[in-house]
Amino acid sequence: MTDVDRPGPLVTPEELVGPLDAVAPSLLGCWVVTDRPEGTVAVRLTEVEAYSGAGDDPAAHSHRGPTPRSAVVFGPPGHLYVYFSYGVHWCANVVVEPEGHGSAVLLRAGEVVVGEPLARSRRPASARPRDLARGPARLTSALSIGPDDRDRYLLDPSSPVRLHRGPAPASVTAGPRVGITHAAELPWRYTETGAPTVSAFRAGVRRRRPAAGQDGTP
Repeated sequence: MTDVDRPGPLVTPEELVGPLDAVAPSLLGCWVVTDRPEGTVAVRLTEVEAYSGAGDDPAAHSHRGPTPRSAVVFGPPGHLYVYFSYGVHWCANVVVEPEGHGSAVLLRAGEVVVGEPLARSRRPASARPRDLARGPARLTSALSIGPDDRDRYLLDPSSPVRLHRGPAPASVTAGPRVGITHAAELPWRYTETGAPTVSAFRAGVRRRRPAAGQDGTP
């Protein structure tokens, strides 16, 4: 990376502990950086979505308590929770709030700010740069995040997947969550106002119940 392309400091655990409606939007503007043998890609987050472990969010994987799959979400803040959505694609979440709480923030979309040629090679169907990480599946694909990254500690400078501070957006918009049927009305989807990389709004639809570990909520 050049000096211009360098992200800010790593996010600290303390910055991920607090009210969910404050912590989640604070991740907008942060950089998710992946170092792979073929190179580095960084995405500046423009859209995130919060899921609460307080027991009042039926859309959260943690709603019924820890399971072998959701145990990561109940761990310390700053770890990466990766899951397979509807048997189709991977989604990535940052664990937030104190250990044992079970809250996470889904990384929904962002702007590729480092490594665009490499991201494009991973997303050859994306016609425009804004589409490379426009949506949770595209984001994980552009960053090459998958099952091997489950429980990665994003706040470790030696980690191949890291979460850094970056320029905060000038304005943030809050609205209903996307693509879920339970508690979708909660205004826990946060976007950088007017950012072209924000994914299109898609209201939740009923789907056939997926196999264990393949549902679409984080």
